[in-house]
Amino acid sequence: MKDLHELFSRFKADFPNVHAGHEALGVEIHEKSGPLPEKVRWLLKIAISGASRHLTALETHITRAKEAGVTDDEIKHTLLLLIQTTGFPNFMESYGVFKKMEGGSK
Repeated sequence: MKDLHELFSRFKADFPNVHAGHEALGVEIHEKSGPLPEKVRWLLKIAISGASRHLTALETHITRAKEAGVTDDEIKHTLLLLIQTTGFPNFMESYGVFKKMEGGSK
């Protein structure tokens, strides 16, 4: 899987053992630790990264979600759910990441 962010590539090169442990934990949690379908797991990751304002993670999670078959409408609905919990400005920031990835304006 190609890295989406150069900084992550640098992290992997500088800390290969830490990266390997981090990846193993991610596989265990994301793929083996529960019954949620893959698309639902990616939508949850989009919601969590958007709600916590981790915009680099949000970009990564949107990309991976699309690779898993999540539609743009499903992503937009997930982002809309941020409004009532984290506020409209936070939604707009996350929605801006999504639109920028689509090639639209922020």
